[in-house]
Amino acid sequence: MWFTRNAITRKNLMALTGLFLSFFLIIHLIGNLQLLLPADQAQTAYNTYSHFLSDFLLVKIIAYLLYASILIHSLDAIYLFFLMKKSKGKRYVYDKRGRASKWYTRNMTALGVIILLFLIIHFKDFWYPYKFMEIPIDGEGYRDLYSIVITAFKQEWYILLYLIAFIALGYHLIHGVFSAHRSLGLYNKTYSLIIKNLSLIFAIIITLGYSIIPIFIYLYR
Repeated sequence: MWFTRNAITRKNLMALTGLFLSFFLIIHLIGNLQLLLPADQAQTAYNTYSHFLSDFLLVKIIAYLLYASILIHSLDAIYLFFLMKKSKGKRYVYDKRGRASKWYTRNMTALGVIILLFLIIHFKDFWYPYKFMEIPIDGEGYRDLYSIVITAFKQEWYILLYLIAFIALGYHLIHGVFSAHRSLGLYNKTYSLIIKNLSLIFAIIITLGYSIIPIFIYLYR
């Protein structure tokens, strides 16, 4: 079909899904920051928040959009990567773009693979047990996802995995958010500079915000 083969359409779709995922990162971070509350408050707040995300109809619809966005964004990235390699042929090996672009710009696919592998593990360890397995109930009668998270973040290897994934995500966002706006045609000299700086700030906030949580839990819970 024309839709599946048109690279410009694919780039626009990847831009839209990427921006939606970036917005979701903000909402998810706000919820996860409840883990930094005093332990007794954190458990109640986080489990109530998790219950709300699981049972509220509008949130369920947004969740399906999230799953679809992750799938579409990943498949489009893979498709465009192989399309680029095919168009460049053997010359790709000798590409000298390092003189004009950042290393993370040239390695968006590799960063994306790291993020995708992390998401698979993350879904397996938190989303799947919460949705489909029997887990303990807290004092308020909610499924105790808080205790599962705390247990996970008491393992050094999991914290390392988490930090690597969010450092990769940070670099992915620096270029990705800027590139998404450009793909959608929101591009001029002044606006471009603003978006580039905002992309950097956003990436730093997201990376630090998510990274603080496992470190804090490991040290103080």
